[in-house]
Formats: sequence, C-alpha cells, structure tokens
Amino acid sequence: MVSLPHRSVLHGAVSAPCLCYPKGKDQFDNLEKHTQWGIDVLEKYIKFVKERTEIELSYAKQLRNLSKKYQPKKNSKEEEEYRYTSTRAFLATLNEMNDYAGQHEVISENMTSLITGELTRYVQELKQERKSHFHDGRKAQQHIETCWKQLEASKRRFERDCKEADRAQQYFEKMDADINVTKADVEKARQQAQLRHQMAEDSKAEYSSTLQKFNSEQHEHYYTHIPNIFQKIQEMEERRIVRIGESMKTFAEVDRQVIPIIGKCLDEITKAAESVDHKNDSQMVIEAFKSGFEPPGDIEFEDFTQPMKRTVSESSLSNSRGDGKSEPKFGGKSKGKLWPFIKKNKSPKQQKEPLSHRFNEFMTSKPKIHCFRSLKRGLSLKLGAGPEDFSNLPPEQRRKKLQQKVDELNRDIQKELDQRDALTKMKDVYIKNPQMGDAASVDHRLSELAQNIEKLRLEVQKFEGWLAEVEGRLPSRNEQPRRQSGMYEPQNPSAVNSCAQDRESPDGSYTEEQSQETEMKVPATDFDDEFDDEEPLPTIGTCKALYTFEGQNEGTISVAEGEMLYVIEEDKGDGWTRIRRNEDEEGYVPTSYVEVYLDKNAKGAMTYI
Repeated sequence: MVSLPHRSVLHGAVSAPCLCYPKGKDQFDNLEKHTQWGIDVLEKYIKFVKERTEIELSYAKQLRNLSKKYQPKKNSKEEEEYRYTSTRAFLATLNEMNDYAGQHEVISENMTSLITGELTRYVQELKQERKSHFHDGRKAQQHIETCWKQLEASKRRFERDCKEADRAQQYFEKMDADINVTKADVEKARQQAQLRHQMAEDSKAEYSSTLQKFNSEQHEHYYTHIPNIFQKIQEMEERRIVRIGESMKTFAEVDRQVIPIIGKCLDEITKAAESVDHKNDSQMVIEAFKSGFEPPGDIEFEDFTQPMKRTVSESSLSNSRGDGKSEPKFGGKSKGKLWPFIKKNKSPKQQKEPLSHRFNEFMTSKPKIHCFRSLKRGLSLKLGAGPEDFSNLPPEQRRKKLQQKVDELNRDIQKELDQRDALTKMKDVYIKNPQMGDAASVDHRLSELAQNIEKLRLEVQKFEGWLAEVEGRLPSRNEQPRRQSGMYEPQNPSAVNSCAQDRESPDGSYTEEQSQETEMKVPATDFDDEFDDEEPLPTIGTCKALYTFEGQNEGTISVAEGEMLYVIEEDKGDGWTRIRRNEDEEGYVPTSYVEVYLDKNAKGAMTYI
C-alpha cells in the first residue's frame, strides 16, 4: 500500500492571509473632488476679475461721454464763453476727467492681461496636469486590482486542487480497504490520488509565488506609487493656492499703480479751480460789453412855469454815436453809473410825436438822401434786421464787430489767393506738359477766383472805412488796436466826425451807406501794392537732387545729381517743388527728382513772419 500525505498537511501547508479590497481608493476619489473644487474656485475668481474689467471699461466710457457732452462745440457761441477763467477751469476739469477715464481703461487693460489672461492659461495647464496625475493614479489602482484578481484566482485554484486531492485520497483508501476490489482498480485509484496530490502541490507553489508577487506590488503601490502621485497632486494644489494669492495681490497693485496719476488729475482740477479769478472775469465782461458812451450830463431842475431847459454839452448823449435820450426823472439823481446797462428810451415828446412830423422836421435839416436812408434804417431796426455796418451797436461793440469782419474777409481773400496761385501753377504745368491736362480747363475757375477776390477787396475796403470812422469817433485810448490791412491812410478826425454827423438819423442811429460827399476814394493800386511787395520766401528745409534736371522752361531751375539746395515752397499737389540755390537763383523742379528734408520749425517761422 502506498502511503500519501494526510489531508491535514494540504490544508495547512500555506496559511493564506485574509486579504481585503485595497485601501486608499476612497481617499483618491476625495482628492479628485477637492482638486476639481480648487479649479472651480480659480475659474470663479477669473470671472470676478473679468466682470470688474467690464465695469471699469463701462465707467471709463461713461466718463468720456460725459466729458465730450459738455465740451464746447467748435464755431459756436459756447466756444466764446470759455475765455473766462471759471469756464476755462471747467474745461480743464473736463479734460482731466478724460484722462481720469483713461486710467480706468488702464486698470481694465492691466487686469485683463496680468490676471484674466494669465489665470486662464494657468487653468488650462492645471487641468492638463491634474488629468495626468489622476490618470497615473487610476492606472496604479487598476494595476493593483489586477494583481489582486490574479491572487484570488490562484488562491481558488489551490483550494480546489487541495479538495480534489483530498477526495482522491479518500477514494484510494476506500478502494484499498475493500477486499472485493481488484488490484487493478486499487492501482488506478492510487495513481489518481497521486495525480491530484501533484496538482495540489503545483497550485500551492503557484499560489505562494503569486502571493509574494502581490505583496511586493501592494507594498510598492502603497509606499511608492501612490505617495508619489499624492505628492504631485499636493504640489499642484499648493501652486494653485499660491497663484490665486498672487493674482489677488496683483489685483490690488493694478489699482495702486494708477493712484499717482489719478492724484495728478485731481491736483490739476484743484489747480484749475484755484486759477479762477473773479476780478479778471469781471474785467472781461466790462471789456466785452462796454458801449463807449460817455455818461450823460446832469439834468437841470425843470420849472413847469417855463419850457424845460436842458444843458447840452459835448459830454451829453446827443453828441455820442447812436445816443438815446434819457427819460427825465425828478429828484436830481443821475443814472450815469448804470448807463452801459440802460436800454435806450425815447423822450415823452418823441414817443407822442408822429413819425411823419419827425420825418418832415429831419427833411428840412438834412439832405434828402440821408433822410431817406435814415428812415430806411429806422424801419429796418424796427423789423429786427441788423444793419451791415453794425451801426445799431454801441461804439466799442461796433468797433469789435467791424474788426472781426475785416479779419474774416482778409482770411477769405488769402484763401482765394492761395487757390489762384495753385491753379496758376497747374496751368503752367499743363502748358509745358500738355499730356498732363488741358490748360484752358482752368481758365473759367481762374476768372471766378479773380471776380471773388475783387468782390472781397471791395468788401474789405467798405468795412475798413466804417472801422476807421468808428475809431475816429471813439474817445482816445492808450491801446488802439491796429488793423491788419493797411489800405487806408490816417484821416483827419474832424473830417471823420463830420462824416459821421452827416449820417446821424433823428433817432440817434446811423445810415447803412456812406454819404457821397464823405466817401473815401482809395486807389486800387494801393491795395495791389500790398500784395505785390512781398518779401523773399524763407527757407523751410533742404533737399538733395536725386537726378540731374535741365530746367529749360521758364520758372524752372537746373540741378545736378547729388547737389544740396534750399526748399522755399513745398509741393502743393502739382508735382513741383520750389527751391533756391542762392539769393538770385530759384525756381521749380519736379518733386520726384529731389529728396526733401523739411525743418520742423519752418512752419512756425513762416507763421511768425
């Protein structure tokens, strides 16, 4: 009989540990949730900063619109009001508010670039890094789970083989004890028991090897792989916390950086407010609205037993231009101090007297033509139409209006002259180069410009005559403004006064036109000489000849390649530049033949000259 190991040996050969599901999976899931929450916090902060930048932009836009809304409109009455110190201070406040708005735009731009943009990129990188770490963690988790499954399979196989070997041993012992069983059956049962026993030994060896491998993998998993992954996740999370803290610090620094500039804007507003000068503004109002009238004389006592007698002197209103007769008041008090602000009133006698009586009375003392013009002027004033010579204004106001009109007309003449010069040059170019255009096509426009210039010159002559008349009638002042145009010679004040007196109407106004007896005749040559006697044009830069040019036509000048010359007139669109070699040699060359270097201060110098 073959003896086999007892079944107790099979069961107790290897004490299998009581293994459970690997630890750490729940903590791994918690870390995954926590890191996702950290990314959500970061994205929430990015959204907060983005909304802050939108608020800053909206605030800056509203400030700019507010500043633009109250800016004075060009060529309007509001622009004239900004000559006072108080309104200039308000204008400075508007400009500083515009700069103030610009600083809020800077805040928005810096927050967008330094916080929103940077954090957005960092969030993307953080998500990728987090995904990589948790992928490694899941991979390690899956690996240990696979090892666990292999160990469980080896254990079950070993257990099954041990049970099979135990049953085979029991069957062999039963067959061996039975005397009725043949020897062949016993041998067969013995071989089967040995086979099962060998299979149990193999399963035992495999299970032992798998168990050792699993223990090694499990130790590596919990003491190396998972701690390394957790360490990386911890470092990632700490970097996220540090980054959001730095962003909050940058959030404050962006505001702090613009505080000095905002403080300068506020300082400029304070400085503008301190520059307000009430005395200066009051003086400007006086200069703007002073009439030029002299205070009226004293009113004598009116004795109702005799006709009213009133002292008429050179200082009374009757000898002033555009005077109105003050209404008599009792008590002997004069309104001389309030005279610039008193509206002209007619005397009770004039108010009751019919217009026809006044007309007949004036016809007997003035030439008929002046009488008709005065009546026409009176009717036009009643209808609200302003006279062309501004005779309805006080003397000082009239002088200012006439001076403005003269300056405006002179500017218009200069514009027309510039157009004429440009067209003349264009015509010369067309004549010399017929392929560039028809010279006859500009003749009509040149004719129109000549007519316009002549009309404007006549207008200047007319208004300067009125201006000379007003300046002759005004009281002597320390500072008499000089007119820009010198077309009129100094006149005898007595002649001017007589001319003005002839133009007086019964109600104190002035006629629209000059009388034929006192009209000033100015020769046209005096006006032309003013434009003909021009000084040589100043140099506005230098130029270098790029190519050789043979100036064979009239008005051109020859230059050699590489030659340096002076520029005295830029190309005005006709393709020619005016240059000078010395005091006697100057002319035009094609602009494409020279390289021009303009002097930055040339424009200012020309303006000064």
